[in-house]
Amino acid sequence: AHFGFRDWVAQRVSAIILAVYTVFFIYALIVLRNDGYSGWSNLFSNLWMKILSALAVLALCYHAWVGIRDIWMDYIKPARIRLFLQGFSILWLIGCGFWAVSILWKV
Repeated sequence: AHFGFRDWVAQRVSAIILAVYTVFFIYALIVLRNDGYSGWSNLFSNLWMKILSALAVLALCYHAWVGIRDIWMDYIKPARIRLFLQGFSILWLIGCGFWAVSILWKV
């Protein structure tokens, strides 16, 4: 199927996005001291934080998709079962992504 290099690059790019977001988030935890609901609400009410978090959610969903798809392709040999699992995984990840972004935009 020749997905190898493209998927390898996609995994690395999404991992870098997640690593940068994690470092920023740890910085926010330590330095900004978002104590309680109001502190967290103030942090996530900023448009830039919503965009960064949505990008991290998108990267996480894509990263998970590439990984789980490779697992299904490598270890599930019956084509119908593999196709079902891949379809279910896509729907699950899309649902989780929309759910996470909708939570971010409600703050």
